[in-house]
Amino acid sequence: MKALVVEDDQDLRRQLSLQLTEKGYTVEECEEGKEALFMGKEYEFDVAVVDLGLPGLSGLEVIKGWREAHRDFPVLILTARGHWQDKVEGLESGADDYLVKPFQPEELTARLNALVRRAAGHAKPKLTFGPLMLDTVSRVVRLQGEEVRLTSYEYRTVEYLMLNAGKTISKTELTEHLYHQDFDRDSNVLEVFIRRLRQKLDPDQQLQPILTVRGLGYRFNPDLKDA
Repeated sequence: MKALVVEDDQDLRRQLSLQLTEKGYTVEECEEGKEALFMGKEYEFDVAVVDLGLPGLSGLEVIKGWREAHRDFPVLILTARGHWQDKVEGLESGADDYLVKPFQPEELTARLNALVRRAAGHAKPKLTFGPLMLDTVSRVVRLQGEEVRLTSYEYRTVEYLMLNAGKTISKTELTEHLYHQDFDRDSNVLEVFIRRLRQKLDPDQQLQPILTVRGLGYRFNPDLKDA
């Protein structure tokens, strides 16, 4: 998943980025409001963490600007302002969740994971399609109950496809959610991941979990049947 961290405190911003990267997120950072507003309008993100007290534009103004531009990715406000009126104002601005500093890193990650799942239409942390099961908490994929050994990027690829099962995902969109903006998008690395995933998730070549939509991208098959 791709996250945008908007925080003007450099140490905290780096801490958040490191924490989310360790949990499998691709992270972009912003330290002031105008840049954050631009980033959220111009690039695709799965979730954003936003501080309220930002230079340039406030966090509330940034969130309102995103929503006015019809950018609907989930937003979690992370701030020291803990009064109930601040929470109401934040949520009414278009945010989806609100966490007060100081906070436990595990709680932040759990809240972000839940926001991403719900945005994709999944309330539970485990996604099951026929004999395949993905656990977004333990970051494990199982086939017929047996764990499938995946690299970090292979997991990220299949997680994004499964969260968006039935939807055709372009190569550009998938690449943007896997890598930072400066990644060479002409690389054939994505095709290698898809080929390896097909071999690991469908060793008998009977399930066809990842379909190629010619000229458009890839689609995870939501109609898998148990053997």
